[in-house]
Amino acid sequence: MKPPTSTATSYLLLAPLAILLLVFVLPSLRPWSRAGSSSDDGLGVLCARRAGFVDVVAAAAPPPAETRPLAESFSLLVGVLTMPSRRERRDIVRMAYALQPAPAAEAEGVARARVDVRFVFCRVTDPVDAALVAVESQRHGDILVLDDCAENMNDGKTYAYLSSVPRLFAAEPYDYVMKTDDDTYLRVAALAGELRGKPRDDVYLGYGYAMGGQPMPFMHGMGYVVSWDVAAWVAGAGADGILARNDTRGPEDLMVGKWLNLAGRGKNRYDLKPRMYDLNWDMDNFRPDTVAVHMLKTNQRWAATFRYFNVVTAGITPSELYHRP
Repeated sequence: MKPPTSTATSYLLLAPLAILLLVFVLPSLRPWSRAGSSSDDGLGVLCARRAGFVDVVAAAAPPPAETRPLAESFSLLVGVLTMPSRRERRDIVRMAYALQPAPAAEAEGVARARVDVRFVFCRVTDPVDAALVAVESQRHGDILVLDDCAENMNDGKTYAYLSSVPRLFAAEPYDYVMKTDDDTYLRVAALAGELRGKPRDDVYLGYGYAMGGQPMPFMHGMGYVVSWDVAAWVAGAGADGILARNDTRGPEDLMVGKWLNLAGRGKNRYDLKPRMYDLNWDMDNFRPDTVAVHMLKTNQRWAATFRYFNVVTAGITPSELYHRP
């Protein structure tokens, strides 16, 4: 006769099966956590950088909900006017923005700014450039092509850019719109600090150029900011006069100043000299409080800029594969 099986003995037999269930089966049924997920939910900062965003309060992960700002204090679109063939320069400029050290934390209760960087072309006609620009756009998501202009510097590209922005971003307007060049290094946090607290309308800010006894009838082309309403005026009510006078052709920075002066626009003007400046021949006039430095037309000049502002080495992760020179 078979002896009776006790309850304790049954539990002992089931224990190994329970352990196997806990170790191998349940984890496969559990959804991926945010930290280990391969979905887009876990790539907040990386996706933002890939799409051309520069967060002036960059962090490795989103702050807790209770400390996260409820709203952005302002938004800025930075249009970097460049040419399709300057792919190496665009890669340098992307690194220049993506690797800028995060600024010190802002005051409690002050919301952060959102700054979106886009590379601006006129229509791309060369088939090789067209194919490579299409791939670049898919990879980085930061390309803006204006189909209503031919590639140029002083023959209407700036007008095409400023007049297109209000239409292209009508669903989500920016507070400010900036035009800058691909030989300008813009320190985003410093510019955000200058814009914070400024009016949101009728703004014209940059390197003021004195002429004819006036302190700043126009801003230097290295980079200038207008408020959204000024860009909307260029695209709308101001367009007829600008086009009738053929004022899209000529030194683009001087022309923008002319449009605004004739119409009495951009009355809130801010001169950021000497924090915006041209790099001199000897490359020895960098300033620690720089907002923008211009004339970086060679890799040597970009390298000098990176060294001065310690763009990479300030936060580089130690590695046996990399040794600082």
